[in-house]
Amino acid sequence: MSALLAVAIAALMSALITWISRPLLQRYALARPNARSSHRIPTPQGAGIAVIAATLLVALPWAAWANVAIPLALVIATVVIAIVGFADDIVSLPVLVRLALQAACVGAVVFTAPETARVVSALPLSLERGLILLAGVWFVNLVNFMDGLDLMTVAEVVPVTAALLLLGLLGDLSWPAVLIATALCGAMLGFAPFNKPVARVFLGDVGSLPIGLLLGWCLLELAWSGQIAAALLLPAYYLADSTITLFRRIARREQFWSAHRSHFYQRATDNGFTVLRIIGEVFLVNLVLAALAVLTVRSGSAMVTLLALLAGALTVTFELRRFSRPQSS
Repeated sequence: MSALLAVAIAALMSALITWISRPLLQRYALARPNARSSHRIPTPQGAGIAVIAATLLVALPWAAWANVAIPLALVIATVVIAIVGFADDIVSLPVLVRLALQAACVGAVVFTAPETARVVSALPLSLERGLILLAGVWFVNLVNFMDGLDLMTVAEVVPVTAALLLLGLLGDLSWPAVLIATALCGAMLGFAPFNKPVARVFLGDVGSLPIGLLLGWCLLELAWSGQIAAALLLPAYYLADSTITLFRRIARREQFWSAHRSHFYQRATDNGFTVLRIIGEVFLVNLVLAALAVLTVRSGSAMVTLLALLAGALTVTFELRRFSRPQSS
């Protein structure tokens, strides 16, 4: 199966499942506006079911056909964390329960990986895996936190997964990660028409949490292959927006786990940016980051890598500052 065919099949499957499930989500899984929301009317959530289903239903048969082994722990953890997200969409689970279940899912993926899979070989294996577990739980949650604006997750996931696909075709990423990234890219494209402003349906936690797990694993595979800079550059905007916002809320002694509108992209809507303008700029930033990530991998030069990291940091900083300032009328 070619990559383009896989993207097309995943997109069609995701769109079809979203279209079929939307009436049920309208009835049982309405997202009502709260302190975090950018929408003003109740909107069905849970279309992430379609995205995750399409991703797995394309990637797994493709893997079997190509004789590629996608880790069973990843598949099971993805399904479990999606179930946890769906339960939270319906009944709102306690914070500690959510975190414990998320940690169990991430831990299952991290601690079943081969011992030869290392990011920093100088660290003890147990310490490295523990740090990856913490980073994984944070990444899963930051994808959820950033899914607060129409098309925002599409604007993040599509450029990142497309870059991962390109790296795979160039021979710089493991094929299991390439298959997952390709299918996820297609599934997000199929979801996009339903989520464009004004969104008719949202991903919900059932989508954002497992998307964070799958995307995080793909980036971890990239880091395990020795491409740490690329693995940091690809999600740099999401990492910066979420992490800076988290530390700001902690410094202000706010309940950082509660709903809020403190993210840079959320503040941008209050500063005169339209939703489409925000999404367009985030998408362009991610394209720049993707190009820099590919450059670091293909160049093999420490100097080029340092310059790319600096360029990526400046690009993200520039965008965050733009979102922080009111637009002139």
